[in-house]
Amino acid sequence: MAPARVIWLYMGWAAFWSGVFVLVLLPANYSPALTLKDALLYNLLLTIAGYAAGTGLRYYQPTLRQGVLLLAWSLGLAGICTLVYSLLIDKLLDDKLYLAFVGDSLPMRLVFGWLLLLLLLLINWFWFYTKEQRQHEERKAATEKLAREAELYTLRQQLQPHFLFNSLNSISALVVVRPDQARTMVQQLSDFLRGTLRKENQQQVTLTDELQQLELYLAIEKVRFGHRLQTIVEVLDDARNLKLPALLLQPIVENAIKFGLYGTTSDTTITIKAFRADANLVITIENPFDTDAAQTQEGTGFGLSSVQRRLYLLYARPDLVQTQQHENQFTTTVTIPQNYDQVPHN
Repeated sequence: MAPARVIWLYMGWAAFWSGVFVLVLLPANYSPALTLKDALLYNLLLTIAGYAAGTGLRYYQPTLRQGVLLLAWSLGLAGICTLVYSLLIDKLLDDKLYLAFVGDSLPMRLVFGWLLLLLLLLINWFWFYTKEQRQHEERKAATEKLAREAELYTLRQQLQPHFLFNSLNSISALVVVRPDQARTMVQQLSDFLRGTLRKENQQQVTLTDELQQLELYLAIEKVRFGHRLQTIVEVLDDARNLKLPALLLQPIVENAIKFGLYGTTSDTTITIKAFRADANLVITIENPFDTDAAQTQEGTGFGLSSVQRRLYLLYARPDLVQTQQHENQFTTTVTIPQNYDQVPHN
């Protein structure tokens, strides 16, 4: 809060309690001018003390268990204000009858000043406490956001090396026997990596954009595997403009190719379907699954687990990636909520 605004609030506080003070003394039939001077002097001293103490609370805030410090602090300030008041009031007023009343009322004024300062300190303490808690929560949220973004970035960076190494090995093998295909594969790999870099900082893309990037990846894999790899992509029109995290599908499809083609010599068809279901984009990837061949596969299993972790970081839900095996068909289902801005984050 701006200092000028704070000062005006304190002045308003002093004016309010001065008015209350005058109203209390009016039935005693003292001169309104005397009571007004009296009220303004005492409440102004209390307000100055409260402002100084409130400023101190900005830098030091006792805990709830140290609440007794506020009691002692306010009592000490009230005593000082009452002492200074008793010294100044004699110089400001020359009405002996009223000064006698002032002398008799000093204990009551001390209690009044103490309660008033205690209330003022409690208000200040609560204000700075809630402000500090809010700032703490904001710092905590910012730290968690940075940690999530760092982990998401790490996950995205880990998606490419395995595919890149396989592609380079395939290019190396094709250079001698099929140089034309090797050149084609180099160009496709270049286009794929360029598209990956463009999307690196994009949090979400449309399904159409994601499928275009996926086609570049599949074109490379089809050069590697030839006619053995077939793909079917079925996307309903109402799903094409729905959004999903950028570069999400490639590791899932890579996982499907790995378990559908590696270790076998037969043809494999990977089926990708996408449709809208209520407020969600649902994508399924199906691939044939040979149990005997799968048991001999080596790998980190990073693909699906990384996608699941990434979606959990973005949507705070662990149920967005589901897998199902039916006979020799393996299906991965990914659900992407579309109300992204309203999704709670950790």
